[in-house]
Amino acid sequence: MNHTRRARIDRPAVHPRLCAAITAFSCLVHLWLAASGHHDAWISALMVALAGVCVPCAVHIWRQSSLSALHRVTGSALAMVGLHAVLLLGAGRVRHTHGVGPDLRAVDDVPQAGLLLLVIGLELITAMFAATLVARLRKLSRFSLATSMRPVSPFLAPQASHCWE
Repeated sequence: MNHTRRARIDRPAVHPRLCAAITAFSCLVHLWLAASGHHDAWISALMVALAGVCVPCAVHIWRQSSLSALHRVTGSALAMVGLHAVLLLGAGRVRHTHGVGPDLRAVDDVPQAGLLLLVIGLELITAMFAATLVARLRKLSRFSLATSMRPVSPFLAPQASHCWE
């Protein structure tokens, strides 16, 4: 077994795939919401653009666990949490109606508030998976760097090779 093959086996396999799948699912949800016609045209265009930015990152995470892609996904997911939280806080706001009575349209926003909470949860899960994968990859790279740079004494006999190599 060659050295590059062993290094590839030591990297996590399921975690990056799961992170990429969650990122791709988030992109699909945004594309579906943009195509559904429930939003203004500029919001739909913004959702399509954001999904277009996230798809290459999902591919890079799936193929090679790229740290830069993981950082972008984490940052984007947390920015989306903030944006959707602002939308959520504004969704239940009662507008001033100059004595006509309370605006009852806030009651209609309850299902939309629930959907915003689901989107916030999805984005938090995406950020969590990306951030924990970054931590795992950094830990693995520090471990492999520490074991490969051990000082070797010229007085020690060479170690026997493993039986599977």
